[in-house]
Amino acid sequence: MIRTTDDGAVRTITIDRPERRNALTPAALKALETAVTDVAARVIELRGAGSAFCAGADLDVVADLAADAAAGTTDQAAAFARLGQRVARAIETSDAVVVAGIDGPARGGGLEIALACDLRIATPAASFAEPGVTFGLFGAWGGTHRLTATVGRSHARDIALSGRVVDAEQALDMGLVSRVVDTPRSVAEEIADCERETLTRLKSLMNTAETADRTIQEEREANVFAALVDANADTLQS
Repeated sequence: MIRTTDDGAVRTITIDRPERRNALTPAALKALETAVTDVAARVIELRGAGSAFCAGADLDVVADLAADAAAGTTDQAAAFARLGQRVARAIETSDAVVVAGIDGPARGGGLEIALACDLRIATPAASFAEPGVTFGLFGAWGGTHRLTATVGRSHARDIALSGRVVDAEQALDMGLVSRVVDTPRSVAEEIADCERETLTRLKSLMNTAETADRTIQEEREANVFAALVDANADTLQS
């Protein structure tokens, strides 16, 4: 499901499950973590296969978590949230600059994975949403913090509380993406021309300024996610 190709200074990581709009299972999340951690390239381009970037968490996995909650335990739901958070942190702290090349929908956890990247580069076909609120969940992979930090409180609350879809140009206007281009790979190659050590140190300095309060926020996210899986178990299993 996670396919990796190295080409000089750029590693391309493809979430390759187009029949499920690149929805992520626990195994895929762990493979993605490995792919962004064990890397010698200066730049990673993270992309989705087919017509979507990533639909977020696999709904079959969510249904299983809901079944566990209905049976009396939310431990697996909290663990799944923490796994997604761990992968997002691995992307954020990778020695490589991670460029999300978003060509098609980024939904829920897919948007959260994109938010963990250093740059989000969209094509005109890209769109973004946090639809979990419409069926009783929310983004629990660090998204409540990163979305607000990226687009500000007003836009973040609008996206998170309404579940509405934001197109590429709207995303550019609010700062959710840096550029709208036909080929995101070109931006990854542009950055790969820069000196590696400088890129790594600059990224680290920027991250230090942004992540001070995230650990506390992520623990709250995991706990609230588990509670909502429990509260909405019947709906999530249907």
